[in-house]
Formats: sequence, C-alpha cells, structure tokens
Amino acid sequence: MEASSDINAHLAERLRGLRVEQGLTLDGLAERTGVSRSMISLIERAESSPTAVILDKLAAGLGVTLASLFADKKRDTASPLARRAEQRVWRDPDSGYLRRNLSPPGFPSPIELVEVVMPAGARVAYDSGPRSAGVSQQIWIVEGEIELGLGDETWRLLAGDCLCMDIEQPTIFRNLSHRSARYLVALAADPKSSSPSRRFP
Repeated sequence: MEASSDINAHLAERLRGLRVEQGLTLDGLAERTGVSRSMISLIERAESSPTAVILDKLAAGLGVTLASLFADKKRDTASPLARRAEQRVWRDPDSGYLRRNLSPPGFPSPIELVEVVMPAGARVAYDSGPRSAGVSQQIWIVEGEIELGLGDETWRLLAGDCLCMDIEQPTIFRNLSHRSARYLVALAADPKSSSPSRRFP
C-alpha cells in the first residue's frame, strides 16, 4: 500500500499536468473551482492532503472525474493484473473514508473498479459541476448500509443492493449505522453521454 506522501505526490503531478494541458493558471483554476490559489499551489507541491470535496471541485473544474485523479495515464505496456498489495489506497482526511483503486494502473480498459470503505457516521457531500468526459457509474453495496442522496431523491442501500448513478445534481453519501460500510464502484466509458457528472467517494 502506498504511503500518503506517495499518493499526495501522485495527485500533485496529475492535477498540475491536467491544469497545464488545459492552459490554466493557478488563478484561472481557482476562479473556476472556488478553491483558493494558495490551496491549489500547496496541493500541486504535495504539501497538503486535500479532502475528497476539494479534489472533486478541482476535478469538476478540469472537466474530469474524481476517479481520474487517482488513476495513471493509459499506456500499452501496463500490466493487466493489479495485486492487492500494490493497489493505490487513499484516505479522505475529512471523513476518514478509504478508497482503493482495484483496476490495474494504466491498463487501457473502458472499465474502472474502486472499493470504498466508509466509517460509521461518516458523511461526504459533493456539489460540483458537470464533467466533459462521458462516464457511467454504478454502486454495489458489499456490506453494511449507505444513505445516498441524489438531488431531491434519497436511497437507502443495503448489502447486495446496486444503484445506477446517472447524476447531474448534488450528491451526499452518509453512513448512519454504527459499523463501517464497504461498497464497489464501477465506472465505464459511456460514448452516448456528452456531459455526464459522475462522482463517488
């Protein structure tokens, strides 16, 4: 499992690379996302551990998914196998939820799998804008339960439940129980979608 410093370094490189590719200055990205210039600068220097909410705002401003910030660039030489011990793991410093990239890093596949463990009582709320890249998302509860708010709708998801998340609205994840919940998130490229907004903790 990667140390938090290694993950912060990876996030720093991805964010800086995406910003430069789009010709955005620090001030430009700050204006677009509502995240301060100083905070973005700290993140890009790997001197700050950003929360999931901040990362989601930055991802939205860059027109990508939150998941893409943790992924590696696709390459033909990437291995099709990701051993458990080598999978990238990150903990949100605010809510304490743990996300694990299950898919082989950099392997050119239209599907990406992520495992999430949300502690008892944890809450993560996203309210960022639409993304440019088309992605479809589903969430499958492995154990425990999650209350998931999508705009005006609220879903109580129990072990074994699976929900398709086609969202263009505020999203709130809550674990109201007294034990951790674990769930799988599956993302796939969706060529039929022109302006999706997919997010997950």
